Amino acid sequence: MAHTIRDKKKLLNRVRRIRGQVAAIEKALVEERDASAILQTIAACRGAINGLMAEVIEGHIRLHIIDPTKKPTANQVEAAEELIDVVRSYLK
Repeated sequence: MAHTIRDKKKLLNRVRRIRGQVAAIEKALVEERDASAILQTIAACRGAINGLMAEVIEGHIRLHIIDPTKKPTANQVEAAEELIDVVRSYLK
């Protein structure tokens, strides 16, 4: 089973929160709010999208790169964990 199917509810909840943040950006623009408030909302949205991306990439690594059904070696697991850490730090 693909990780996006297994984690579908959690991922969709994240997407719905992101949709709300994008709607807040649109509302702020329509209401001609101060640029700093708009930028803060955009930054929050960007962080949420990066978090979603990190989660999907992590799931992909865990289920497709180090296939748990094939008993990965300790080195493979360690390398995967390092890659996940790099991706998460890059997307912060």
